[in-house]
Amino acid sequence: MYVHDASSSDKNTHTGDLPNFHIPHMEKIEWMVETFGWATESVDPGVAKAANGSPFPTYSYTLNFTEVTTFPNVVVCGLTPVACKGLFDLVVDVVAAGNDIEIGAELLGLFDGEQRARFVPVAMNDWGHLFATATSWYKAKSFTVVQLLWPDRNGFLPGEVGFDQRLTFAQPLLG
Repeated sequence: MYVHDASSSDKNTHTGDLPNFHIPHMEKIEWMVETFGWATESVDPGVAKAANGSPFPTYSYTLNFTEVTTFPNVVVCGLTPVACKGLFDLVVDVVAAGNDIEIGAELLGLFDGEQRARFVPVAMNDWGHLFATATSWYKAKSFTVVQLLWPDRNGFLPGEVGFDQRLTFAQPLLG
């Protein structure tokens, strides 16, 4: 059993003072790329705007993904950064295992319970402003992004008849 001696001369252990580990944002991205081969960028809800000026939901996307997987960069809207990172890792595993993922085709088995999923191309002319960090990362090089669509509670994907319209804000179609 550990008992902390309050008379200890190490004030940081009981005052809660922590050193400032502020790292510039692009250095964090570079560290992720050096460590994992690719990086994720998460954007809080309302930070970005849709083309019509309305607030945009939370979203996460990859950088340097194509260079590691030969699959386009991926964006997921409406899920937490941790959930998105798990999905990105899953895509890496699927591609690394030699599986081909066809853009636009319905996929079964990517999600638990044989739920459907689909990767659709992002219209970069309309939505490219959402990927500011990727634009900075790639500098003058063009890059592609596909959106991973996840199903509503009834199994419908965005854009399909029957999709729960209450989720349209959380998961707008970027294609």
